[in-house]
Formats: sequence, C-alpha cells, structure tokens
Amino acid sequence: MAKIGRNEPCPCGSGNKYKKCCMNKLAAAAPQATAEQPPQLSLHSEVEKVQKAAAELRNSLYTLGVFIFFTTDAGDGWLLEISEMDALQVAREGKALEVEIDETAETIEVNWSHKFSMKNNVFQATDYKSKKSASYPDYPGNRIAKALNKARAQFPQEMLEQVHIQEEADA
Repeated sequence: MAKIGRNEPCPCGSGNKYKKCCMNKLAAAAPQATAEQPPQLSLHSEVEKVQKAAAELRNSLYTLGVFIFFTTDAGDGWLLEISEMDALQVAREGKALEVEIDETAETIEVNWSHKFSMKNNVFQATDYKSKKSASYPDYPGNRIAKALNKARAQFPQEMLEQVHIQEEADA
C-alpha cells in the first residue's frame, strides 16, 4: 500500500488532512511502530489485531474512520461499517474466521457476512446467506452504540453515502 503523506487527505474519507485525522489513531493503535517502519493503514492488519484480541479472550473496541472493531471476552470479534450497517464476523469463540478483504491503494472491498443493527443497545446481526437474525445481549452494546453515534457524527451524511461504489448492473 502506498505511503500516506501527513498533509494528504485522510484515506478514511473524513475530508481532513491525514495528520489531523487517522495518523494519530494508527500511531496509538500500533505503538511498536518505529520511525523506520511507519504504520500503514490496512484493514487486513486491523482485522488481524481483532483476531488476536479475540484469541486472548480480551474485550476491545475502537474506531478507524467508518469502521468499528470490537471483541468480547467470549472470543468473538467483529468489523462493522457505519454507512450501510454492514458487519463481518472475524472471530468466533477465540478462533479466527477466514475473511475476504481485497485492498488496493484506492479501494477496499469486503465480503460482508452480516447486516447489523442496535436495538435498545443490544447488538443484532442478520446473516446475509441464511437470513437468520441473532441478538447478542452479552456484547458491549452501550459501547458499540456510543462508538457508532460518535463515528457517524464525524462524517456528513453525503460523505457516508459516497463510501460505497455502486456496482454496475450486468447488461
């Protein structure tokens, strides 16, 4: 992935300069990075961090642009996307799940496994394939809802609508 300059627009789409947006978040999330190895914005590496935290049965929750990452002490891990409420379960009961993420310097394509919602601060997910819905009252619903609201407040609705590239219909 190409190096992002401090004064370039942030790749998360916030409209802010990288140095005023995600650069500090990435530095905080990866304190082991040195000057020789600047942190690289990679959804793959963030998912690996979530999978590691899930394997350690550790609670965690953080946001990066339009993404929310969280794990539970039961070993479940999720990647959430706030604009269309898509979700990808990346770990279950401490075991990493295979994920399909295709990243380039310009785009990130994720094969989302679920649609999610928050009802009364309870995380709910509907599997895209089976259409089965499940509620997770043991998940950190209050923290997820707060992170969702905070992340949404950072981006104008028009910008959130532009996060996804509409696929062209097959002729």
